[in-house]
Amino acid sequence: MNILLDTHAFLWFVDDNPRLSQPARVLIESDESQPFLSAASLWEIAIKISVGKLSLNQEYETFISHHLVLNGIGLLSISLEHTAAVTTLPFHHRDPFDRLLVVQSKIESMTFVSADPAFDAYGVKRVW
Repeated sequence: MNILLDTHAFLWFVDDNPRLSQPARVLIESDESQPFLSAASLWEIAIKISVGKLSLNQEYETFISHHLVLNGIGLLSISLEHTAAVTTLPFHHRDPFDRLLVVQSKIESMTFVSADPAFDAYGVKRVW
């Protein structure tokens, strides 16, 4: 099963943060799952670092590359189909990164791993 990690789920997973729920951790670590991180999450992390809202224990590029490889996490590109779907997405959620993640999980038929219950209004399969 392909799963898409919300930005916070990825960061909490690689940091072994207790805020990551046990069901989310089990799903990410399952041999039956192939986790993915969206390019939108990479952009969101980079922006948060640049404005001082996030710091990493390694240089950004090293940190991301290391954790993608170490944890077998694939990188999901942003396609024209993904961005086009955002144009018709209802505004249950206003964050532009989250709006792109929800259309990616829908279009790619991925289970979405996120603590945010606002995504449930979009009809995505969400695990937390």
